[in-house]
Amino acid sequence: MTIPRNAVDIARAVSAGSITARATIQAALERIDALDPNLNAFTVVRREAALREADALDRRIAAAGPGAAGPLAGVPVAVKEEYDVAGEVTTLGGRGNSSPARADCAVVGRLRQAGAIIVGRTNMPEFGQFPVGESAHHDDCLNPWDPARSPGGSSAGSAVAVATGAVPVAMGSDGGGSLRIPASACGVLGLKPTRGRVSSAPSADHWFGLAGFGALTRTAHDLAVVMDVISGNEPVDRWRLDAPTRRFVDAVDAPPPRLRILLAANAVMPGACSTPPVAQAVDGLAARLRKLNHDVRTARVAWPVPTAPFLTLYFAGMHVEAQQVEHPDRLESRTRTSARLGALIPQPVVRAALRQAKRVRDGVEAAFGSADLLMLPTLLDLPGGAQDLRGRGWTAAMLASTPVVSNTAIFNVSGHPALSVPAGLSQGLPVGTQLVARTGREDLLLAVAAQLHTH
Repeated sequence: MTIPRNAVDIARAVSAGSITARATIQAALERIDALDPNLNAFTVVRREAALREADALDRRIAAAGPGAAGPLAGVPVAVKEEYDVAGEVTTLGGRGNSSPARADCAVVGRLRQAGAIIVGRTNMPEFGQFPVGESAHHDDCLNPWDPARSPGGSSAGSAVAVATGAVPVAMGSDGGGSLRIPASACGVLGLKPTRGRVSSAPSADHWFGLAGFGALTRTAHDLAVVMDVISGNEPVDRWRLDAPTRRFVDAVDAPPPRLRILLAANAVMPGACSTPPVAQAVDGLAARLRKLNHDVRTARVAWPVPTAPFLTLYFAGMHVEAQQVEHPDRLESRTRTSARLGALIPQPVVRAALRQAKRVRDGVEAAFGSADLLMLPTLLDLPGGAQDLRGRGWTAAMLASTPVVSNTAIFNVSGHPALSVPAGLSQGLPVGTQLVARTGREDLLLAVAAQLHTH
C-alpha cells in the first residue's frame, strides 16, 4: 500500500476509504523512527495515543461514511512545544512547566476537528527567544540538508519534520521570523498569518501581538487547507480579523491574476545587505515570477524602523510568559535575563510601543505603493552553524541573533502576512524568499506559492 506524502492526498484517500488513518499514522511513525535520531526534531512522539486516535477516526468513517471525515482526515501533524495538547506538558522548550495541559489550545482543537492526528511535539529553544534550533533541555535540532548547519528557529523541529517528510504538516509560531527563518533554512513553506487571523486561545495574545501561530508544509495546497482549518477567532482573543472573503483552498486552485511585485533592493536593517549566494537565488525567483507574467520591479524601499517597538514588546512579552510558567526558577539563565528586562518596562511604555507598532504598520502599507506584494530575502545569509549560540551569554546570543531576524521581525511589528518560499539551492543549502501581502491577503501569497510549485 502506497501512502501519500501530502496532506491533501492523505485526507482524500482516508475519506474515500482507500487507506486507513491507522496506516497513514503508522507510516509517519516509521519515518520518524528512521529519520529523527540523527536530527532531533521531535521531543515527544505520541505513538500509542496517535494510533488510538487514528483507530477512532477509522471507526467514525466506517460508521458514518465519508461525511464524517474532515479536510485533514488521517493527516499526521506535529506541533511545536508551545502548543497545548491535552495530556501533554507544554514545555515551551524548557523546564518551566511540569504538569500536563488540561485541554487543547484552540488551534489543536480545530486541527483535530478536521481529522488531523497529532503524532508528536517538536523542538525549540526555550520560549522561542532565539532564531536557532538549540535547546538546553531537549538538545539541539539539526538541519537535514547539512547537520552541521542550523535549521533556523525558533520553529526548528517543525521545519525539520516537514523537510524530511516525517509529516506533511507541522505547526509553529512566529514572533520575529520563527516560522519563516526555519522554512528558509530547511527549504519548505512557512507562513506567518496576518495578526488576528489565527486564534491564540487560551491566551489572549502572545508577546503583545508580535507572535502568532502558523504552519509549515511542503506544498501551497496543504498550507491552504491548514489555513482554512485554523483561521478564526475565539472570545478571548485580543487581536481579531474578519473572515477571508474566499476559502484559501479556492485561492490555490486557480492561477492568480497578474500581480505587481516590488522586489526590495535594500534590506530592512540600514547598512545590511544580502550575501551573493542569497541575492542570486532571490533574483532567480524574481525571474521565474516574471516568466509567470507577473510585473516584478526592483526599487529601494523606505522601510519604517521597527526596532524600538519590537524590543519593547519582545521583552515585555518574555516577562509575561515567565510569570505564567509553573517553575520560573527552572528557566535558563538567558531566559531569566530577558524576563527581568521585561519586568523593568512600565505599562505606559508598552502602550506607547503598541502605538509605535501601528505607525510601523502604516509605513509598511505605504511601502507597497501600487504593488500587490513585497519581495525580499528571508535570511541575508546561508544558515549558520548548528551550535553557534552554545555557551554564549545573553548579550552575545542577542547580538548573534540580530542579523538573522533583520528582514523578518518588521512584519511581526506591523502584523502583515509574510510567507517564505523556497528560491533554490546555494552551496547545497536552501535559500528562502519572503513574499509579503497587505493585511488579510494570505490568499495572494498562497496562490503565488502554488503557481511556483507547479511551474
